[in-house]
Amino acid sequence: MEGGAYGAGKAGGAFDPQTFLRQPHTILRVLSWIFSIVVFGSIVNEGYLNNSEEGEEHCIFNSNHNACNYGITVGVLAFLSCLLYLALDVYFPQISSVKDRKKAVLSDIGISAFWAFLWFVGFCFLANQWQVSKQENDLLNERADAARAAITFSFFSIFTWVGQAFLAYQRYRIGADSALFSQDYTDPSQDSSMPYAPYTNEEDAADMMRTYQQPPPGDAFGAETQGYQTQNY
Repeated sequence: MEGGAYGAGKAGGAFDPQTFLRQPHTILRVLSWIFSIVVFGSIVNEGYLNNSEEGEEHCIFNSNHNACNYGITVGVLAFLSCLLYLALDVYFPQISSVKDRKKAVLSDIGISAFWAFLWFVGFCFLANQWQVSKQENDLLNERADAARAAITFSFFSIFTWVGQAFLAYQRYRIGADSALFSQDYTDPSQDSSMPYAPYTNEEDAADMMRTYQQPPPGDAFGAETQGYQTQNY
């Protein structure tokens, strides 16, 4: 993990593609992006059977259109979410506001956990519907690989999104490194390049100020005139 505010250094740094591509959360996003393509692509291309008798298409998952629609919808939306957060990862080091970085990381945690849950539901739904499908259909057996691919990569997607949520949580725990934003400040009294340092801490400074501000005693002038005799002319 990088140091600094929520896993990134100061804003304005140069973007390094090689470093960015080697980051764990970038790798997981790319994998999630590929898995989502496999899921909705398999269903769109080979997820429907033509019934010549009825003249309409049926979903290979037990002829349940909800199963196919769910797989396609979740796959497409996950695909778009991966692109969105990949773009956010590229822009993240340029965000100067710590509050904005915090919001971005919190949204990453929430969205990643949400998609992990949706993929878990999708895996269970598709696996159940495929299990109860009538396997005696020859055309269905020909397209079994597409159904198994959708189910398998739905399962893999659970872990990639859980991993993204975990890494985002780690970035949240890093928080804002206060030293990063205060390291440019140096106490003048502690600076060795200063020619003179009259005091070393705030307490000494306060004592010095009180010494200068204290009024002289009321009998100071009287004490100075004692022993002096005035003469009358």
